[in-house]
Amino acid sequence: MGVLQSLILLCIISLISSSSVTLAQQPYVGLFTSDCQNTNSSTSVLGYFCNVVNPTCQSYLIYRSQPSYDTVSSIAYLFGSDQSQLAQINSVSENEIFGTNKEVIVPVNCSCSGQFSQANTTYSVQLHDTPFLIANDTLQGLSTCQAIQNQNINLTATNLNVGQTITIPLRCACPSKNQSDAGIKYLLSYTIGQDDSLSAISGQFQANSMDILAANELSDPKNIYPTTTLLVPLRYPPSSSQTSSPPPPPSSTPPPPSPSPSQSTSSNKIWLYVVIAVAASVGTMVIVFLIIFSLWFRKPKRGEADPKLISKKTTKDYSILTSGTLNKSSEVESSEFLAGIADIASIKEYKFADLQSATENFTPNCWINGSVYRGKINGDLAAIKKINGDVSKEINLLSKINHVNIIKLSGVCFNEGNWYFVYEYAMNGPLSNWIRSNMSRPKVLSWTERVQIALDVAKGLNYLHSYTNPPYVHKDIKSSNILLDSDFRAMIANFGLARSTEEQEGGFALTKHIVGTKGYMAPEYLEDGLISPKLDVYAFGVVMLELITGKDVVSSQAEDLLLLDVLIAILHEENTEEKLGGFIDPSLQAKYPLDLALSLARLIESCLSKNPASRPGMDKIAQSLSIIVATSVSWESLLLGTEV
Repeated sequence: MGVLQSLILLCIISLISSSSVTLAQQPYVGLFTSDCQNTNSSTSVLGYFCNVVNPTCQSYLIYRSQPSYDTVSSIAYLFGSDQSQLAQINSVSENEIFGTNKEVIVPVNCSCSGQFSQANTTYSVQLHDTPFLIANDTLQGLSTCQAIQNQNINLTATNLNVGQTITIPLRCACPSKNQSDAGIKYLLSYTIGQDDSLSAISGQFQANSMDILAANELSDPKNIYPTTTLLVPLRYPPSSSQTSSPPPPPSSTPPPPSPSPSQSTSSNKIWLYVVIAVAASVGTMVIVFLIIFSLWFRKPKRGEADPKLISKKTTKDYSILTSGTLNKSSEVESSEFLAGIADIASIKEYKFADLQSATENFTPNCWINGSVYRGKINGDLAAIKKINGDVSKEINLLSKINHVNIIKLSGVCFNEGNWYFVYEYAMNGPLSNWIRSNMSRPKVLSWTERVQIALDVAKGLNYLHSYTNPPYVHKDIKSSNILLDSDFRAMIANFGLARSTEEQEGGFALTKHIVGTKGYMAPEYLEDGLISPKLDVYAFGVVMLELITGKDVVSSQAEDLLLLDVLIAILHEENTEEKLGGFIDPSLQAKYPLDLALSLARLIESCLSKNPASRPGMDKIAQSLSIIVATSVSWESLLLGTEV
């Protein structure tokens, strides 16, 4: 019996030891953050569990600075952190302004509150906020909507009031006894980015990968998802050298290498080489100048195009080429002009015979819609569009931009007074063909596909508004001008009405010539002719309204206003979730996350504000949609796993 008792005692000790190892870990939250009603106790959606010896500890968070919170003081205020400590650990002054997406270390005091470890901060509710958006957008996953709702009794997505102060439980944890014995002194809460991997995170913070897996109860390092937190065990406090910043823009001239000792000893020879090189360069420049001078000022022969005329037409005035009434001599000039612009903008000039061959002489079998035909050039499909009128602005814009969410102009052709544009081919055609309820469609766009399309368009518009030089306003955003490729990814098309605001004070322009599509045009444009990027924001809101409802919101202006009024009423009445369910496209068959649908509906409302100043910029819209898309992908993965 003595031996048996010893064995039993050994088993008990083993079980206790095994249990303590388990208590050293925290369950990874995984995909559950996408469902605000899911409070599964086996996950950490409500917070990390209090399973430690010391109920209070120093902990750290990683936050990526954004325009609203990009200073030491504002970030410290957001997280209830000590301003001087935050500045010190990031090796900056207390007046520092961080660049966008700069990783900032936020020190917090973590302690047990009930059964969960957390650091509490207070937050003043902003317009259109929901627990989901506060957790995943403002706080970047460093809290969860479940934890916020659990901390603030009876709080829901529909009873938040602007200016209301709520308590936010931040996700933090303290090392367990086992971790402390292993030399772990701190746990850092890190929000996973889109391109992050476990190996990259462990390398960044010089943490052991196995320690990270154990701390988060992870068996597969690939099972991590964006906008969720990972606990990173550290032996030393994190430092500013471990945080990353967005890559700086490439320098036009690389910095000169530092001279080595051997180079300094041969300085006399170097000076000799420099003198020779300078003399050679000057001589070469003189020769080149003489050649250019003789070519520029020589009189062109009869029938030969003047190079100055080609240059002028290429960069300034295309009106003679785009009037649609060019005679034979004008066609010669247009050919020379096209050759010039092809050299500048890498746009190919096609012969009309090439386009006839590609479209079987523009047969009805190749007709797509309007004046657009499907063609096959060098084995690749292309969309060929016949255009009358002035195309100079559209060529000028499309020749300068290169963005995955903007249709690519690959070539042009001029024939008998008409222009032909050759675009990349969008296999699934315009978005308008997929939005409206139609039982004959081969498929129904899923929730995740819809929000991804919205994000694609937002990224394309943000590029136009913020990254082209000069900035452009599209002016004709609508579902029929958004094309879908074979993977249902979106591209913005039809830039015939695009307008630059380069020379306009305040980034906006005025016009008396109101053109566009009924229902998509913003009130300030219809009433006062005001053109600004907020014009595209309004039209984009209408497109998102179509995406979420599956209805044609512009069949009549009255219906458009009615549909928008219904949405606003739903968002400002009781039982919002229930009423919103009846508002969303029935073809989705309730296969969508209600909290995300509510967040998207509030974003639509802000885009359709009658006051352009109240509409968010496309950068902020793209940021919000990125969160919604990432969480939707996680929700869809969880849904598919459940169905299986």
